Amino acid sequence: MIILVVNAGSSSLKYQLIDMKDESVIAKGNCDRIGIDGHISHKTFDGRTLNEDCDFPTHTEAFMKLVDVLTKGDASVIKSMDEISAVGHRIVQGAEIFDKPVLVTDEVIQQIDDLKELAPVHNHAHALALWACKKVMPANVPQVVVFDTAFHQTMPEKAYMFGLPYEDYENYSVRKYGFHGTSHRFVSNALAQALGKDIKDLKIVSCHLGNGSSITAVQGGKSIDTSMGFTPLDGLLMGTRTGCVDPSAVTFVAEKHHFTPSQMSEYMNKKSGFLGVSGISSDNR
Repeated sequence: MIILVVNAGSSSLKYQLIDMKDESVIAKGNCDRIGIDGHISHKTFDGRTLNEDCDFPTHTEAFMKLVDVLTKGDASVIKSMDEISAVGHRIVQGAEIFDKPVLVTDEVIQQIDDLKELAPVHNHAHALALWACKKVMPANVPQVVVFDTAFHQTMPEKAYMFGLPYEDYENYSVRKYGFHGTSHRFVSNALAQALGKDIKDLKIVSCHLGNGSSITAVQGGKSIDTSMGFTPLDGLLMGTRTGCVDPSAVTFVAEKHHFTPSQMSEYMNKKSGFLGVSGISSDNR
């Protein structure tokens, strides 16, 4: 059985083709700089590579290029997409709608796209990739979406509720969602296995560290609190993201720079963190 795994980011589309007989990676790559200019880097299990500048206005074109490199040319690994038995997609925001993986349908894709206000740089990109994949893959091939937020749906109300008027939660779904759930679930289970203990008996602090970082408290295999909040901007200082900041500092800086809300969001998401503090780079090395 061959599985295609797709991870659509804000300006990238990463993929791996996996042979489930031994869980070996047949090919992997990244379509990046989507919406800017476009580039694909692709590598096969036997060392063949492809690096090419492309035109990627949206994630749709990126996915079509993914199909081309897998099935055609010197770095191809399969003859057609019919050889793929299933497709898995990582989705950032599932809100309170999705608390577990689900099969992809037109309705599910629309629901993911409808949540784009809660993850403006991710969920619409996910939806575009899902539509493109649905057009290319045979109808009998199951596709599954796995949500970063689903693992954190076990958080108690006292952990996820903000100190805003309750009507903002009721009307606009403003609450802590948490992210990197797929990572925190995997790491906490792997730790329990390494210790030879039942995860139900453990209290674990799980750390996902990288350009985006978060920490989660896991009790009995369930998330009970996490550092990321309404969006992946909250919590730890990250590559280009501020992490936790006094809300008054946000409004103060926005006024000083005469920023609109969207400009302030970009400032905090893409120009802050290690990059902003160092003035040099987002690379923590």
